[in-house]
Amino acid sequence: MPVHRHLHDKRGSVYALSSELDAWLKSRKIGVEDEPEELPEAVPQKVEDDHRSKIASGVSRRLVIGLAVAVLAVLAGAYVRARIRAGNATEPIKSLAVLPLKNLSGDPSQEYLADGLTEALIGRIANIQGLRVISRTSVMRFKDSKLSLPELAKAVGADAVLEGSVIREGDRIRVSAQLIRASTDTHLFSTTYDRELQQVLALESDVAQDIARKVEVTLSGRERSRLAAQRTVSPEVYESYLKGRFALNRSQIKTSLEESIRYFEDAIGKDPSFSPAYLGLAQAYQALGTVYAGEPPEGTRKKMFEAVQRALQLDPESAAGHVLLGYYYQASWNWTEAEAEYRRALDLNPNDAQAYDSLAYWSLCHARFEEALQYARHGRQLDPFTVSGIDIGDILFHAHRYNESIQELKAAISVEPDNALTLWWLGFPLIANHQSAEAVSTLEKSALLSHRSPGVLGVLVHAYVDVGRREDALRVLSELKERKSRGFIPAGAFVNAYLGLGDKEEAMKWLEQAYRERSTIVLLLKVHPFFDPLRSDPRFAELQRHVGLG
Repeated sequence: MPVHRHLHDKRGSVYALSSELDAWLKSRKIGVEDEPEELPEAVPQKVEDDHRSKIASGVSRRLVIGLAVAVLAVLAGAYVRARIRAGNATEPIKSLAVLPLKNLSGDPSQEYLADGLTEALIGRIANIQGLRVISRTSVMRFKDSKLSLPELAKAVGADAVLEGSVIREGDRIRVSAQLIRASTDTHLFSTTYDRELQQVLALESDVAQDIARKVEVTLSGRERSRLAAQRTVSPEVYESYLKGRFALNRSQIKTSLEESIRYFEDAIGKDPSFSPAYLGLAQAYQALGTVYAGEPPEGTRKKMFEAVQRALQLDPESAAGHVLLGYYYQASWNWTEAEAEYRRALDLNPNDAQAYDSLAYWSLCHARFEEALQYARHGRQLDPFTVSGIDIGDILFHAHRYNESIQELKAAISVEPDNALTLWWLGFPLIANHQSAEAVSTLEKSALLSHRSPGVLGVLVHAYVDVGRREDALRVLSELKERKSRGFIPAGAFVNAYLGLGDKEEAMKWLEQAYRERSTIVLLLKVHPFFDPLRSDPRFAELQRHVGLG
C-alpha cells in the first residue's frame, strides 16, 4: 500500500492520499467478476482442481477486500480529523501571547535579561495593529506555570503563543523562539537568533517581522517601518535599562522605584538617545509621586514630564509615551489635553489596554461611571490582567456599588494574594460596606507587605475606629505624625485618617494641603464616597471647582 510517514515535534503521522488508494485498488483488480462459479455435478478432475484453486483465490480476494475496506475506514476517519485540524489551521491568528522567556544561562542573576527581553518583544510586536498582543502584566503571571500551552492561551485569551528561551555568554545572546497555534498545539515556526548584545534591538525587530509574516497580518507602511526600525545599543546601556525595568516591575514601593530610577538614569547617562530608558524613568516617577509610594508629587511629576517629553521627541509614535503624557495632564487638572493624549495613544495602537484603562479613570473622575466601566471592560477584553478586577473594582467602589466592588477585588486577590496595592484598594469598599473587621485584617496585611505605606496606614486608622479600636487608631496616627516630622508624608494619608476619626475640620485642612501638594487624591473629589461628609462645606465645593470638576 502507498504509505507515507511524516515526523514532527509532537508526534508522527502516517497517511495516504485518496488518489493513491484508488490507484492501488485498481491495480489489485478486485471486482465481482472474480467471484467463484457453481461447480457442475460431474467434471473432469483437472477442471475440478482448477475450479477449487479459483475458489481459494476468490476467498483470498474477499479477505483483501475486507482489509481494504477497514484501511479505507481508518484513513477516512484520519482524513476527517485532518480536515478539522486544517480548518483550524487556516483560521486567522488575531491575538498573541509572548510567554516569559526562560533563562537558560545557568545564572539566576541573569533573570532580569529574560524578563526584560520578554517585555521588549511584547512592546515591539504590539506595533502590529492587526494583532492583539497580550501585555507583560498578564503573561508574567504565568512565569514557571505548569499549565499546558492551550490552557495558558485560554487563560489570557490568545489564539497563539510565542515561547522561547535566552542564553547569554559574555556579550552574545541566543534567543530560541517558537510560535504555536493554541487550538491545535501546532508549531508555526521555530528558529534561533544569535546576536551580539549590542544588536539586541535588531533581534527584537527580526522576531516581530517573522511573526507578522507567519500570522499573515496586513501591515501599513508605518507599521512596517516601526517593525523594521533598528539601531545598535551598547551592552552596558541595555543592561542598565533592563535592570531598571526589572526593579520597576518588581514592586511599587518606594525602595524598588528609587532603584529603578538609578538604573534608568545610568542608561540615559551612557546613551542620551535611547528612548525606552526615558519611558521607564517617567513610569517610575509617576508611581513614586502617589499617596501609596509617598514622595512629594510636585517634584516627581516635574521629572516625569521632562522624561516623557524627551521620550516622545525621540519616538513621537510611542503609544505608551502618549498614555504617560495624558496622565501628567490629568494629574495637572488639564482634562481636555489628557483625554486627547489617551485617544492619540489609541490611534497609534487600537489594542492598547492601558490607554482604555486610562480613559476609564478619566471618565471615573467626572462621575461618568457607566462610561468608565465600558472602557475598563473593553480593556479587560483586550488584556484580562492589565485591566483586571482591580480597576473595575475601583470604579464600582466610587459608584457606591460596594458588593460588586468587593467581589471584583477579591477575584484579583485570589490570583495575587500578596499584592499589597490590591489589598489596600479592597480596604476601601470593605469599610464603606460596614465590613470593617475584615478591612482591618486586609489593611494590616497590606501595611506589612508595603513596608507600612503611609497611604495604607491612613485607611487603617479609619478601619480601627470603625471596629472600636480607637487607641490603635491614635497610635497609627501618631506614627504618621512622627514620620512627617522627619520627612515628607502625603497629606492624603491624614485626610483618610481624620475622616475615620470623624474630625471633619482636620480632614478639610489636610484636604486643602493635598490640593496644594497637587495630590492625586483631589482627582477623586467628585466621586470618592469617603468625602461625602465634607460635601456641604463651601471650602470643599471651592476645591472641586479649582480642580476643574465643579
